[in-house]
Amino acid sequence: MTLVAGLMLNGCDRRTQSVSPPVPEVATVTVQPQQLVLTTELPGRTSPYLVSEIRPQVNGIIQKRLFTEGSDVKAGQVLYQIDPAPFQAALDSAKASLAKSEANLLVTRLRFERYKGLLAEKAVSQQDYDDREAALKQAEADIEFCKAAVVTAGINLDYTRVTAPISGRIGKSTVTDGALVTAYQPLSLATIQQLDPIYVDVPRSTTELLRLKRRLADGRLNQNGKNQNKAKLILEDSTAYPQEGTLQFHDVTVDPTTGSVILRVVVPNPEGVLLPGMFVRAVVEEGVAEQAILVPQQGVSRTPKGEPFALVVDDAGTVQQRMLALNRAVGDKWLVSSGLAAGDRVVVEGMLNVRPGSAVKAVSLISNRPKACVEVTDAKRPPVESN
Repeated sequence: MTLVAGLMLNGCDRRTQSVSPPVPEVATVTVQPQQLVLTTELPGRTSPYLVSEIRPQVNGIIQKRLFTEGSDVKAGQVLYQIDPAPFQAALDSAKASLAKSEANLLVTRLRFERYKGLLAEKAVSQQDYDDREAALKQAEADIEFCKAAVVTAGINLDYTRVTAPISGRIGKSTVTDGALVTAYQPLSLATIQQLDPIYVDVPRSTTELLRLKRRLADGRLNQNGKNQNKAKLILEDSTAYPQEGTLQFHDVTVDPTTGSVILRVVVPNPEGVLLPGMFVRAVVEEGVAEQAILVPQQGVSRTPKGEPFALVVDDAGTVQQRMLALNRAVGDKWLVSSGLAAGDRVVVEGMLNVRPGSAVKAVSLISNRPKACVEVTDAKRPPVESN
């Protein structure tokens, strides 16, 4: 009986030792601060650099349209020809009136000079002399009036040639040959848009602007010199636009319906790829974080309330929980604002098998080795002994 009891006791001791789980193994990443250029990707739409709506400045009949719809036009190029005949006649009439007034002025001046001499000899009355002087001044005024009429008639004649005020691409024409147009009519004849360069208007929330100013004031961000005002574009098909834009200004008025302000970017468009109204995404550079801390996204979990946290292995090999404040996602990593320091070892694999306060075996993460979570799962299973 003593021999049997001893054998049973030894067997229980071996079973107790065999079921003791080994220390779980986790893969960690050591946090190291690094310099990081922070950018923001914002949606926006393109708008023309210059826009000119073509309207007639005189009444008349369109004789000829002198451009091709959808083509590029130059400033000063004639677009429409309005019938010039009545305006040419008005100019000729004004010139004739001027010639008549000039001839009348010559006679009036000679008569005035004659009366001036007679007045000195007391041959005419003062009243007659005053009448001649007034007639001379009236003739001189008629000359100035006729000159102004000639200039006005010449301007109206020039207005029959409707020209392009800016260079750019012209759209469709709203009138055809023979159409009657009126001066300064509400309906434009055509619209010219300058597309090189082109504007990209990007809305940005005031919350982000305030956060950016606060980070700059705290010294957590530095301006990046000449690159600070640069912006890159991503087109609707997710391809990168080859030309780099320049941030021109922030609007000074907040849109009360959206709580955002407009950032205007000027982008070269030599090939005409960007058209007005096109949707794009602008990547705007905010600044440089000199001591940025990045952790892989798989190393960050959340509490039931949605608060982010990470598991960190201390020098004693014990798991500690750290509550985090996250700034943004950078690729497949999180930019951490607070909660981690340089040298912290963050658990990125095997998190499901450990809890805060437990001892672990930490190994550095290596991409080509088996995942730690699989190894820990197998290690937790006690060995099976045969009786």
